Amino acid sequence: MATEPEPARHRCCCAQDAPAPADVPKDSRSDSDGPRRGSLCERHCAAINNVQGDLGDLGCHLHRPRVPPAAALCCCQQHSEEVCESCVVKTTLTAENAVEANKLSNNYKFGFKKWKSHVTARPWEDRSEIVKELYSDLNVIRGSGGSTLTCGNVLYLLLFGWWLSLLYVLVAAVMFVTVMGAPYGRLCWDLAGYFLWPFGKVIQKLEVRAPRESPGGAGESSALLGGPTPRRWAGTGYWHRAGAVAWLCLGYPPLALAHGLVCVTAWLLVVLIPVAKLSARAGARVLLLPPRRVLVRRLRMTEVPLEGEVILCCYRAANPYYYKYAVDGINVFAVNLLPLVLVTLVLGYVDSPNRLSGSAVKFTLALLSIMPLSYYIGMAIASISAQSNFAVGAVVNATFGSITELTFYITALIKGSREGNRCYAEVVKSALTGTLVGCVLFVPGLCMVIGGIRHQEQRFNSRSAGVSSALLFLSVGGVFAPTLFSKVYGKLVCGECHNVTQNPLGHYLCHNCHFDLMDNNGTLYYSHVQPLVYTVSILLPAAYLIGLFFTLKTHTHIYDIHISDCHMPGHHHSAVVHWSRWRALLILLLSTLCMSACADLATEHISPILTNSTVSQYFIGVTVLAMVPELPEIVNGIQFALQNNLSLSIEIGNCIAVQVCMLQIPILVLFTIFYPTNFTLVFSDLHVYASMFSVVLMNYIFMDGKCDYFQGTVLVMVYFILLAVYFFAPSPSGC
Repeated sequence: MATEPEPARHRCCCAQDAPAPADVPKDSRSDSDGPRRGSLCERHCAAINNVQGDLGDLGCHLHRPRVPPAAALCCCQQHSEEVCESCVVKTTLTAENAVEANKLSNNYKFGFKKWKSHVTARPWEDRSEIVKELYSDLNVIRGSGGSTLTCGNVLYLLLFGWWLSLLYVLVAAVMFVTVMGAPYGRLCWDLAGYFLWPFGKVIQKLEVRAPRESPGGAGESSALLGGPTPRRWAGTGYWHRAGAVAWLCLGYPPLALAHGLVCVTAWLLVVLIPVAKLSARAGARVLLLPPRRVLVRRLRMTEVPLEGEVILCCYRAANPYYYKYAVDGINVFAVNLLPLVLVTLVLGYVDSPNRLSGSAVKFTLALLSIMPLSYYIGMAIASISAQSNFAVGAVVNATFGSITELTFYITALIKGSREGNRCYAEVVKSALTGTLVGCVLFVPGLCMVIGGIRHQEQRFNSRSAGVSSALLFLSVGGVFAPTLFSKVYGKLVCGECHNVTQNPLGHYLCHNCHFDLMDNNGTLYYSHVQPLVYTVSILLPAAYLIGLFFTLKTHTHIYDIHISDCHMPGHHHSAVVHWSRWRALLILLLSTLCMSACADLATEHISPILTNSTVSQYFIGVTVLAMVPELPEIVNGIQFALQNNLSLSIEIGNCIAVQVCMLQIPILVLFTIFYPTNFTLVFSDLHVYASMFSVVLMNYIFMDGKCDYFQGTVLVMVYFILLAVYFFAPSPSGC
């Protein structure tokens, strides 16, 4: 399986005669002067191990030779007691095929989307027993099913069992009244008892054989089920015409509708997916069989094979591990949220006058629809990158990596420009700042807290984090340079001032003050601020490209990562991708199109919320509009942290923050050149202070290359403090 094992520890030894690595004795560290020299070597190699970090214990195969090679030894020479030779050993990650290996490699590349889920089908034998149970069919009889009285089974009885059983009893009564449908009535009566409590029972499809009596006159019996096997049908043929017509007209439709309702409801609840499978098979197979071919019995001796095909056999109605369930590589939650996108688009564009629902409902639906679309875009990008070369992957990540946020920002700016409302531009600035602050504080902090619950101390690659931190400092300084410039040279203008002391020379209390850049016909803005904005918008993407070249070309060793295929005995598998490149490209384009439509609906119906809401527009932009599109990335970061791979959790937040400053903001500035809007690269003081403080705090926490849940709690608490500041802050001018 595609895994990320814990890195092999460096081995340091101090040898008097500096022998060849192959001649180093196993107990070389036990020499007389070994502890003194060895301690220096161990400290040096421990520093290298701190850089690499712990990548978890999920590896299927780690290349760890018993005798370390030359590259894995830190040996002190005879006359160099104080300095140990530095050695860099790459952490070997293993994958089950080349496509997964390419995806793992892309996870450690700066600027590439970090993706946790598999892009290829995992071999069945490599999966855990828990996962195998999720995908197992409901026709497997276990040797020992255990007690069927569980909380999940009781929940089934309360939610579905009682009324489903009652419906079967009513349908059975109708079938008995028709006389010709009596066999189906008998079947419904048996199924009523089954669906009231189906656990530990079996529905069997019997083979049709000519009736014959045993010498003793008794009917056929089963050693497994015990007792004689009843014959439901005394007539001839597999399907009685009159009874079948009555059944298909009166009995089957309400039962099929009920099972469809149960199936949809249980599937949406996720943990009750076994109930959904049970209802789906009952409506599609059991109810369409002739009554004499269906046998409902309780299992007594499960060791003996059953006579005939087993259609249904269920022991548990709920399984908490179904959050791992995937359909064609897509997580079940993303599958369940996909119909929400269709409902949002139909309701938003068909009900334009807001007759069926208000703007608040449509805005909420549009915002929630962005989450599954973000997941599909991320899955498509990861699939295309894993199956393509480096150049194609870099282009796809650069083009579509920020498409979710840019789609919303551009549609909001267009709407604000058409309406002449500056509030949309301020909301976009708040969303940009909220994404920056959230990805710097909340995302790594939450991952540290959740990962720290399982792991006492987590380590990460401080060198790769240092590259992102340096780019963050550069990008924050560049983005807020026009703002600082306007504070120094702009003219302070206040909307309303009151003389507190009633003295013309006394103190004045002013409100709605801002720095006016359009004084003297906008000379300051057009001659100084705007050229500075354009200069920064050119330098920031250039710095981003330099960072890519640095991390992906000239200094790839800072990640200390080596990806290799997993070749274990009996485990040679070819890659079976979930999405081919063309399919992934089609899904990527369709998701982007739907994302644009949902963003258009969100901006269309956000105006009443901004106007009538008692909450500051700053708070709405910083929280809802900034973090909802990033939820799939947050989930990926948490999964990496739980597997003790905090390096990728931190890189997820850092990469998004860097892309906000170095790609998204310059693109928005470039967009305003061709389509004039109210967007200017001048932020409020609150945005400047919050962003700079967040970046400084993040760099302080990440200095030593290790962390725990306490440091994560600090980051999360600071983030919530900033949210409280935004919540109580007055609305920006123009809103």
